[in-house]
Amino acid sequence: MLTWSIEAARSSGCFQRIIVSTDDAEVAELAKRMGAEVPFMRPAELSDDHTGTTAVVAHAVEWVASQGQSPEFVCCLYATAPFVTASGLRRGLDTLTSTGCAFSFAVTSYAFPIQRAVRITPDGRVQMFDPECFNTRSQDLEEAYHDAGQFYWGKGEAWLERGSIFSARSVPVLLPRHCVQDIDTPEDWERAEWLFRAMRADLGLPSH
Repeated sequence: MLTWSIEAARSSGCFQRIIVSTDDAEVAELAKRMGAEVPFMRPAELSDDHTGTTAVVAHAVEWVASQGQSPEFVCCLYATAPFVTASGLRRGLDTLTSTGCAFSFAVTSYAFPIQRAVRITPDGRVQMFDPECFNTRSQDLEEAYHDAGQFYWGKGEAWLERGSIFSARSVPVLLPRHCVQDIDTPEDWERAEWLFRAMRADLGLPSH
């Protein structure tokens, strides 16, 4: 997974430096073998299960600044995004620079109208989140999008401000749903495997 993200970054031609932020020695060694830099180990206070991405990126930007560099544009690229591509990264940077926004990041559309979503109640029954939409045709509901969990381009100073990326100062980079799969659960991994095999079959490539 890490190798895929590093290769996409290297192939994109967007980066002067590819830095991996980690507190794990094995991950650090792999990153170095793949041609990325690990000039620091992530501090313990930024390595728990609750630290947000923005704080981790801001720490990396601050470290680079402490070495006498002031990066104009910085991209946070997840290692849990198996379908991130060099072309997608280039689109993200182009979108950021052409719009003048603080951030650009990948989004994709929901496969089903979120207004028709249901919850399972504690007693095992079903309840709509928005009952008013029960009789509204799906095609008449506003389309909704979600974070694709792939990349987040931002101006260097915007990362240091540690503000919200999900705001009016960000511009979306729309990706098709079949090119998006974040990895958080075993089910996510299984779906990614199926998508990967389908993509390679479509290109006439072996499935491994």
